[in-house]
Amino acid sequence: MQIRDKFYIGGRWVASSSTTSLEVHNAGSGAVLGRVPAGSEEDIDAAVAAARAALESWGATSVQERSGYLQKISDGLKARGDELAKLIAQEVGMPLKLAGRIQAGLPIANFANYAKLVKEFAFEQRVGNSLVLREAVGVVGAITPWNYPLHQIALKVAPALAAGCTVVLKPSEIAPFNAFLLAEVIEAAGLPAGVFNLVTGPGPTVGEALVRHPGVDMITFTGSTRAGKRISEVAAQTVKRVALELGGKSASVILDDADLAAAVKSTVNGCYLNSGQTCTALTRMLVPAAKYAEAAAIAAEVAKGFTVGDPLAETTRLGPLTSAAQLERVRGYIRKGVEEGAELLAGGADSPEGVPAGGYYVKPTVFGKVKNSMSIAQEEIFGPVLAIIAYQDEDDAVRIANDSPYGLAGAVWSKDEARAQRVARRIRAGQIDINGGAFNMNAPFGGFKQSGHGREAGTYGLEEFLEYKALQLKT
Repeated sequence: MQIRDKFYIGGRWVASSSTTSLEVHNAGSGAVLGRVPAGSEEDIDAAVAAARAALESWGATSVQERSGYLQKISDGLKARGDELAKLIAQEVGMPLKLAGRIQAGLPIANFANYAKLVKEFAFEQRVGNSLVLREAVGVVGAITPWNYPLHQIALKVAPALAAGCTVVLKPSEIAPFNAFLLAEVIEAAGLPAGVFNLVTGPGPTVGEALVRHPGVDMITFTGSTRAGKRISEVAAQTVKRVALELGGKSASVILDDADLAAAVKSTVNGCYLNSGQTCTALTRMLVPAAKYAEAAAIAAEVAKGFTVGDPLAETTRLGPLTSAAQLERVRGYIRKGVEEGAELLAGGADSPEGVPAGGYYVKPTVFGKVKNSMSIAQEEIFGPVLAIIAYQDEDDAVRIANDSPYGLAGAVWSKDEARAQRVARRIRAGQIDINGGAFNMNAPFGGFKQSGHGREAGTYGLEEFLEYKALQLKT
């Protein structure tokens, strides 16, 4: 059992001002995995003060020096990669092999990538008689989710440090242990005191205190649209910068000339990754009405191949959901889909057979004959639930894809790549895969509409943490 009773503030491990702790549960068994402190406003005050005190000296360091620290952090995480993968598999429920490649592998790669990018980035540019500078935005409050916990931390902390910002991190209390491991790696790397600080606790108390704090210059948040709206409201009182990466209801548009079997299989895989607990999950599959029956049969068959089980077991393809609350939420949506008239093609709300008792397991589910007005087509479920929607023609497909409050991601499938690109350009979303195009860690990541604003990853993510300053020179 993991017991964490201290925060990392000002380069030291210090006791929380609160005596309350929060239980963290094993997604695979429901058992208590450990405890972390439930911080208070006083702890946030201390962390922000430490970050503020370190800001000027950290911002004055050379890009080579900052790059060196980022590389040390990447190397430190890599040395503990197996430990990280097993830890996050238990916190979140992703099968261990995938957790090694994604939950541990991506953060390691992102810290190393920013070590490289910061050395190549142009922090100064001459424009006429002006010298235009890019300077750190200041103290950054980072609030991160539980679904890809360390990956989302890395996409905020690494570019913020690269930019010369100091950071106060509040990770999700549902999957917090990986953040403590990161803090240990950062301490071992010798990062100057106060540059990185860690406080855990519930969003409505500790998170809100961080957003409200006048000593914080920017909030970067990944999570629900509801929480993002609240953060925007609170942050507006101090006019701080806010970057939000929120929900999604991504459409996979399979055009009439696509390789149907390949497109359907890939869409189901894109829907079920991390048990559907992925903001970019391809949860709406749009198919030509004439090919609906064939697509529905393929999807149902593919879903049945997702073996549900313990995330640490070799044979598991679909792990549990992350929490009891999430399990009830997903089952509720499956029941609602049936009530609203969708056809249940695979899965359902009842518990899968042969899974460990106490874990948060749900069947891989496919709904057919879905109308885009149904709850399961409009609302983010965050579970392995696919909605198949038939369309009449290309314009109808684009209309349905865009008929959503969200605009984070999507996919288009066609044997004619130029056609696929034309359709993709009409879809209002921040990232669209063409015929299964691979994830690119240097491409901008973020959304349109209620999926948020701001971008993460690559140089686009670095720019989020920089302010412009113009020096007007006398010529």
